Amino acid sequence: MRYFWVLSLIILLSSCLKSSSGSVDDFREGTFKTILEDNEAVSMATRNDSLQIETYEQVTDTFLIRWLDPFEYVLKKKNPKTLLDSTDFHVKITGISEDSYDFKAFYSGSNFQQKGTAYKIE
Repeated sequence: MRYFWVLSLIILLSSCLKSSSGSVDDFREGTFKTILEDNEAVSMATRNDSLQIETYEQVTDTFLIRWLDPFEYVLKKKNPKTLLDSTDFHVKITGISEDSYDFKAFYSGSNFQQKGTAYKIE
């Protein structure tokens, strides 16, 4: 049973890291360009330890950011206007490279899921 847990941990860590050329800590703060996989939508975001300011289709929103672990964080709109705006948006980092990370994201309680890549600009 102990070998199962060790093997599970190794698989989990290896699935989170595409290459050893980058560190997940490099993506906690900075300016990012995000491209969604399905529709190639592009947004720009600036993030510090507790806030993310994001612009998408000329609309700017401020999100509170809470890190659950090095590979997962939750975004919540600072000033929600709708029920969807007040729903937590979970982001799971699935792979990293030197200047980008791949992610899967979803709203709490929803089957809706997005995949994309965030490129660190600064």
